[in-house]
Amino acid sequence: MMMKARIILSADKKDFYKELFSLAIPIGMQNLLVALISATDALMLGRFSQDAVSAVSLANQVVFIMNLFIGAVVGGGGVLLAQYWGKGDRTMVKNIFCTILKWAFGISLVFFAFAMFIPETLMRIYTPEPKLIEIGTSYLRAVAFSYLFSGITNCYYLMMKLEGKAVKSVYISVVTLITDMVIDLFLIYGLCGVPRLGANGSAYSTVVVELVALVWCITESHKKGSLRPDLQGFKWFSKAITKDMFKVSLPMLGSSLAWGLGFSLHSLIMGHLGSDATAAASITSVAQELITCVCKGISAGAGIMVGKLLGRNMFDKAREYGKRFCYISFWTGGIHMALLCILAPVVTIFFVLSETAKQYLIMMLLFSGVYVFAYSINTIVVCGVFPAGGDSRYDAISVFFASWCFALPLALLGTFVFDLPVMVVYILMCADEIVKLPFILPRYRKYLWLKNLTREEDAAA
Repeated sequence: MMMKARIILSADKKDFYKELFSLAIPIGMQNLLVALISATDALMLGRFSQDAVSAVSLANQVVFIMNLFIGAVVGGGGVLLAQYWGKGDRTMVKNIFCTILKWAFGISLVFFAFAMFIPETLMRIYTPEPKLIEIGTSYLRAVAFSYLFSGITNCYYLMMKLEGKAVKSVYISVVTLITDMVIDLFLIYGLCGVPRLGANGSAYSTVVVELVALVWCITESHKKGSLRPDLQGFKWFSKAITKDMFKVSLPMLGSSLAWGLGFSLHSLIMGHLGSDATAAASITSVAQELITCVCKGISAGAGIMVGKLLGRNMFDKAREYGKRFCYISFWTGGIHMALLCILAPVVTIFFVLSETAKQYLIMMLLFSGVYVFAYSINTIVVCGVFPAGGDSRYDAISVFFASWCFALPLALLGTFVFDLPVMVVYILMCADEIVKLPFILPRYRKYLWLKNLTREEDAAA
C-alpha cells in the first residue's frame, strides 16, 4: 500500500514538473527575449553615447507605467481565464478575453496620446538636464505608435499560455529580437547610407517589432483549435463577471502602481543624482530584467497551474502545488543572486561609461544580487500563487508599506535633504523587496488563496 502511494506521489511530481516546465520555460524564454530587446537597445545606445542610453531609459518609464495598467488588466483577467479554462467553459473564456482586449487597447490609446502630444512635459518629470530632455522628447514621439500594438499583443500571449501554446510566443520573440537588432544596427549607427538616427533609430525599430508581433499573434489565433475574439465576444457584458474581474484586477493595479510608480521614482531619484548614476542604474535595471526572467516564468506558470486546479475544486492538490512553489522560489532566488554577483565585474566591458559610472554599476549589480533573491520569492509566491485564488490584496498592501512607507521616503530624504552618497541612496530605495520577506510565510499559511472564483452560467449573466 505504501509502495503504491509512493508511486502515485512520484507520478504526481513528474506531472507537476512536466506542466511547470511546459509553461515556465517558454514564458521565461519569452520574458528573456523581450528583456534582450531592451538590453540590446541599451547596449547599442550605450556604445552610441551615455546621454542617449540615459535619456531613453528615462523616456521608457512612460511605457513602463502603461504596462503596469495593462498588466493589472491582463493579470486579473488571466486569473478568471485560468479558472474558467480549468472548469471547461470555453465560451466564458472567449468573452473574458474580448473584455481584456477592449480594456488593454483603451489604456494603450491614452498613453499613446501622452507620448505623442506632451513628451517634453513627461521628460521634465524625470530629469532637469536639457540634453536628456531633448533626446527623450524626440524618442517618445517616435516610439508612441508601438504602445498601440504592445497592449493587445500581451493579451494574445496570455491566451497562448492557457492553450498550452506558450512556445509560440517564444518563436515570435526570437524573430522580433533578431529584427530589432538588425534595424537598430542600421538606424542607430547609420550603416550603409541609412541616416544616423541615434535614440530615434531605437524608437523606430521598437514600432516595427511590436507591429510584427501583433500581426503574428492575430495570425496564430486564426489557426485551427485556437480561441480568437469575435463580434459577439466584444458585445458581451456581464456585471457579475466584470465585478469578479475588478475584484482581482484592482488590487493588482494598486500593487502594480505602488511598485511601478515607486520603481519609476527610482529613475527620478537617479536622474537628479546625475548622468553617471542614471546610466549605471538603467544598465543595472536591464541586468535585473534579464536575470529574473526565470522567476517571472515560474510565477506565471504557478498562477495558471494553481488556478486551473481551483477551478476544478481540487483544493488539496492546489495546496500541495503551492507548497512546492514556495520551495522553488527559494532556490530560484539563490541562483539569481549568484548569477548577478558573478556577472557584476564583467558587464562594464560592454558599455562606454565614465569611470565613476563604471564604479557605480559594479556596486549596484553586487547589491542587486540580494535584491533579486528577495524579488524572486515575492514574485513566485505573492504574484503567482496568491492571486491564482483571488488573494491579490496582500501584494498591494505589502508594496505600499515596504515601498511608500519605508524605502522611498528614506531614498527621497537621502537625495534631496541629506545629500547622501549615490550608493547609499540606491541601497535605501531598493530595500523594499527585502523588507517584505518576513511576512510572506504567515500570509501563505492563512490559505486565503484557496478559492474557486468561477460562477455558473446563470449567475454570470
